[in-house]
This record gives sequence, structure tokens and C-alpha cells, in this order.
Amino acid sequence: MTTFGATCIPQVPSERLRDVARAAEDEGLDELWLWEDCFWGGGIATAAAALAWTTRLRVGIGVLPVPLRNVALTAMETAALHRLFPGRVIVGVGHGVQDWMGQVGTRPESPVTLLREYIEALRALLRGDRVTSHGRYVHLDDVQLGWPPAGAPAVLAGARGPRTLRLSGEVADGSVLDRVTTLEEFRSARAAIDAGRAAAGRSDPHRIVQYMGAADSADPAAIAETVRSWAAAGADTVVLHPASGDEDPIAHVRFAAQVRSLL
Repeated sequence: MTTFGATCIPQVPSERLRDVARAAEDEGLDELWLWEDCFWGGGIATAAAALAWTTRLRVGIGVLPVPLRNVALTAMETAALHRLFPGRVIVGVGHGVQDWMGQVGTRPESPVTLLREYIEALRALLRGDRVTSHGRYVHLDDVQLGWPPAGAPAVLAGARGPRTLRLSGEVADGSVLDRVTTLEEFRSARAAIDAGRAAAGRSDPHRIVQYMGAADSADPAAIAETVRSWAAAGADTVVLHPASGDEDPIAHVRFAAQVRSLL
């Protein structure tokens, strides 16, 4: 069965996250997904807290914006999460919203080049490699993690446009697709990802995470049927996203649990 989860959007106050994470675990959800939007709570801090407040729930970060974070810092924090909570962490990285990146002075001229260099360096660091890289954006000189994860974890890429989708297939271990993707667009996205994987000669697993918007007042059976459609099209994980930021996050988790019971 396709893995099923729910989101807790960054606009939910950090002090509410404990109740949301515990509700997600108590209701039997597979995963809770968070991410890092400017200028709300940080993705690593909130993920670490959610993991510490639960015992079984997997927590995804989909995604961290790469212009905002030095790759060595992301590797250090990701490695720490994997060592603290083995098997319960999924980390994705992406371009970030370019206007926000401009606000903090980190907007790159070539987001695709940055993402390529960043993912290649991040995966190497998480493997425990000693890395030297002098790219257009990523500069590392003989850098190696002191405490790498026990096994190299997957690094996912947030992707939407065809160039980024293809890049994700080439260099990432999975892709995170946003909630505005239609089923037909999903099929096209998967084709672009597969083309990138073929170009890179990759045959290892590539996890596809699809966000899906739905109001908590919707019919759970209808939503479950849509989830099955995403799964049939090749989604490995479907993550339910609230239709608006005004919905109660715990009610959203409980609605997602109703849907999961029908899958």
C-alpha cells in the first residue's frame, strides 16, 4: 500500500506542534510532513521536536530551501536527526520561493545549478565521504562529517518544472511534488524523472512523494479513491494537505486518519 500521511503547515504556531504530532501517531498515520517556509519555524527544529515527542511516527521535511542553508550545515543537522531517530526521518531540499530568497540576499542566478551542486555534495557528505567541491555555488574544502549516519540516507528533491524534475531523477533519491500537480501532470513529471534517471544510468529506488490538497469537510471515501489513483500512477507516498491555512491542524490529522482507514 502507498504510504499515507498528513502535513502540519509552517503557519501552525510551533507550540501547537506537540499536540499535532502526538495526534498523528495516536491516529495511526504513517508520516507527518513539515517544511521550511520563510519566515516561520525552522524545518530541522520542528522535525526534531516532532520526532522526540513520538515513538513510531516518521517525519518528513519537504522541503528545506537550499539557498538559505549552507550544505555542510544541512548535512550536519540531517545526520544528527538520522542518528537520533533511525529510520524515522525523510529529508528533502528544493529551490525555495525565489522572492523570499531575494529578501534574505541568497537568490541564485541559476537555481537548477545550485540544486545540482547542493544535492551531489549533500549525498556525498551523508555517505561519510571527504568532500572537496568548487562549483559555481557550493564550495567545500576537505569537508567530512564527524558523525555521519550509520547508512547513507535518501535525499529527496522538491521538483515541479521539467528541468528540475529531470535533475531530481539524475541526482536525488526521490522527488516531492506539490499539491497543485494534477494526475496528468504527475504522469509527465514521472516521465521527466525517469528520463533523468536513465541519463544518469540509475536503477536504484526513487521515492515519489505527492502532496494532495483536500478540505477536511470532504468525503473521506472520495479522497481515498483519489489516493488510490495517485498510487496507481506511481506515487509511493501521498501526503494530505489542508485546503486552506484556516483549518485546525489536529482536525486535519484526524481527517487524514479517516482516509487512511479506507485505503
